[in-house]
Amino acid sequence: MTMKEIRAIVRPSRLERLRESLRAIPNFPGVTLFKAEGFTAPAAVDKRSVKEELTDFSDKLMLCVIAEDAMVEPIRQAIFTACGTGQIGDGLVWTVEIAEMHRIRDGGTL
Repeated sequence: MTMKEIRAIVRPSRLERLRESLRAIPNFPGVTLFKAEGFTAPAAVDKRSVKEELTDFSDKLMLCVIAEDAMVEPIRQAIFTACGTGQIGDGLVWTVEIAEMHRIRDGGTL
């Protein structure tokens, strides 16, 4: 069984919608959330002052989900649907191959 990690950076204001969308996926394996800060690429926004450029970090959430290959697309779609506003700063979603994974409890391979 091959596993992947789905990672995303999203707006905190979309968390409740995201939680509902992910929980609606049959056999959803769970999610880990990290509080983060970030800013949009300068080319994507209007010209701003130096002060604004140095203080434009906004709150974000980073989420990580480890799932079987077959679940990647439903999870990605749930993130797009729950977190998309059509505005700059909605975030990113990407997928990472997992070469090995072991349980801490007993060292077992998953």
